[in-house]
Amino acid sequence: MADIESSKSLNGLLNGIAQKFYYNNSEITEDLLKNELYPDLSQEEFHALHEKMKGLLKSIASADMDQAQLEAFLTAQTRKQGGGGVSAEQAAALSKFWKSQRARVRESLLGQSRWEPGLRGLSWRVDLQTSASRGEPVNAPVAMVELELGRTGEESEFVCMEFDEVKVNQVLKKMAEIQESIDSIVHRS
Repeated sequence: MADIESSKSLNGLLNGIAQKFYYNNSEITEDLLKNELYPDLSQEEFHALHEKMKGLLKSIASADMDQAQLEAFLTAQTRKQGGGGVSAEQAAALSKFWKSQRARVRESLLGQSRWEPGLRGLSWRVDLQTSASRGEPVNAPVAMVELELGRTGEESEFVCMEFDEVKVNQVLKKMAEIQESIDSIVHRS
């Protein structure tokens, strides 16, 4: 019976950590979890357990571990000497939790990593400007760019921009610099 209660408490703790850190439930606090799930532990003992489980979940989630990776990771954790490892019971609870919550945690992490508003669409065209506002002939190409921006669950907003040839070249140069920056970071890691 004690094992069942302990297993329920561990599952509750893992779900509470996920609610707070992955599903943005601000009502879940460390004190609430301690009082509801581990009232007999001291504050220090509970804090240590909470931090250990939070750290392990973070490692598992950030690597988006599949089942084989998870089992290897948990096996290594159970073999750790001293207080840094996990018990077989904790490993089983982590495995069960991850099997049921992996997709939801992954979706939450992806959502948290997106910038808002996001770019939903882009359209462009090139027009030939035939005269200036004062009436003299020009014959210069002008790029018309329309961006569709939006936040999740909201209507789109549209931003329209007009670029002459010089501005188009400046934008292309900036984009090439950004790509070089990204490439240098990717090749370093």
